[in-house]
Amino acid sequence: MVNSESKLDLLFETSWEVCNKVGGIYAVLSTKAKTLQKLYKDKIVFIGPDLWSAENPSPYFKESKSLLKDWQKNAVFPDGMKVRVGRWDIPGKPIVILVDFKSLFTYKDILYAEMWNRFSVDSLHAYGDYDESCMFAYASALVIESIYRYEGLSGKNVIAHFDEWTTGMGLLYVKAYLPEVATVFTTHATSIGRSICGNGKPLYDYMQGYNGDQMAAELNMQSKHSLEKAAAWNADSFTTVSEVTARECEQLLCRRSLVTPNGFEQNFVPAKKDYDAKRQEARERMLTVASSLIGEKFGEDTILIATSGRHEFRNKGLDAFLDAANILRTKWTNRKRKIVCFVMVPGWVDEARKDLQAEMKKKRHAGMENAIITHTLHNYSQDNVYGKMNYLGMHNAHNENVYVIYVPSYLNGDDGIFNMSYYELIPGLDCTVFASYYEPWGYTPLESVAFGVPTITTDLAGFGQWVLADFDNAFEVCGVKVLHRTDSNYSELVDQIAYNVYALFSDSAIDIAKVRNAAMATSKAASWDNFDPKYVEAYDQALENLHKCGK
Repeated sequence: MVNSESKLDLLFETSWEVCNKVGGIYAVLSTKAKTLQKLYKDKIVFIGPDLWSAENPSPYFKESKSLLKDWQKNAVFPDGMKVRVGRWDIPGKPIVILVDFKSLFTYKDILYAEMWNRFSVDSLHAYGDYDESCMFAYASALVIESIYRYEGLSGKNVIAHFDEWTTGMGLLYVKAYLPEVATVFTTHATSIGRSICGNGKPLYDYMQGYNGDQMAAELNMQSKHSLEKAAAWNADSFTTVSEVTARECEQLLCRRSLVTPNGFEQNFVPAKKDYDAKRQEARERMLTVASSLIGEKFGEDTILIATSGRHEFRNKGLDAFLDAANILRTKWTNRKRKIVCFVMVPGWVDEARKDLQAEMKKKRHAGMENAIITHTLHNYSQDNVYGKMNYLGMHNAHNENVYVIYVPSYLNGDDGIFNMSYYELIPGLDCTVFASYYEPWGYTPLESVAFGVPTITTDLAGFGQWVLADFDNAFEVCGVKVLHRTDSNYSELVDQIAYNVYALFSDSAIDIAKVRNAAMATSKAASWDNFDPKYVEAYDQALENLHKCGK
């Protein structure tokens, strides 16, 4: 067997979310980078899309003319395709190449025809982000090819790692034109599985009856699915993030995957000596926002609860969170301790509410109209969270014990209301809830426990399954409560969320300090230092399979 840790000469990793903070994959890559740097030093090169300009520069990218200096001077690409080389401004500061792929759209039809002839990838039914993703992936492969040939890496152990269907076209190009390069393909969630769930169809009870190709045709997902399936089949190593998604891959993509769980980099967590101050700062900011909106004076013992993630109403369990909060509105009778629930889920945001900005500067607050949302939206009538809150009568009236606030903006530190990043706000929370229906891994609950925040999740999340496999299912043991979820027990799930929140903070509640410590201990068990060996195994597998095929 090849030992990739000692013999790897160069590793490329390509993702749409390199230096581009969109969703959970950004968190995966940006936290994994430090550990990879420890293993491979500067033998790893990340490749991402260059979506930035001089007027809107990337906050995550630091350009360098000295890195890959000779290659930068001599590299030639079709139609003036441009690249920038630098470092990703995250722990580990790995080398990164950003590619401006827009000029390659002239080659789109030629590329699609070739991929149909070589790999049966159906691009005829493409729509949405398919073309943009494929052109980026193609550009990334051209970068890999250029460096491979310029540096004379023939005969070396070179691996090209591609994340998600969005990069599949790049993997197939490498297979066609760089057969000496080993390939790894990671799906963080199958495109067709996500689509099945997003269309309200039951995934789990009927999993064994689903045919991926058939469902792709039914849901108009042929292009993404065929690309993802071709990448999975042709990769020297195929991986996914959890056992729940591995079963999905086996059924819908017809290939069993190696499981490479997602870890967390503890550098993002405040040092112990700073933690209490950071927690207090975050709480003060959230309570200020709540007081300004609602007109209530919230005490320091106010219970702050949140859910977060992508705006996938059913898949991420946002519906269940709101229904559980609605139950708590009637069940929570502790008049001394109020509960404020935050739904921190990016929507189609317009701007920070100017009336809220003005109100936050006042010392006393009378309450505002539409006291349930922090930013204005372009699509109030189509927003599921906003609509559900109004349907449930969540207007944050003064006589409530439980309040719900919708935060539809990305929390990058400059949203205009909180002006703190999500990671800066997490320590201020008392509990998080992620009632996911479709959650291949579950980065948000892992982030929560890393910051010492007790969390509720489900056994349909990869993280939840990992907790159940390694810990007793109790707050005081691991800081996590994993709830059973199926295609048909929604009402029971909602009741259990409300019950567990009530139990956690009732007068007879368990020791919260012990729970918070247990949560932090759980996160350390899920650190990249513990999970990265699975990636080394994937790299070993890729090199070994490549060498087998070459014999």
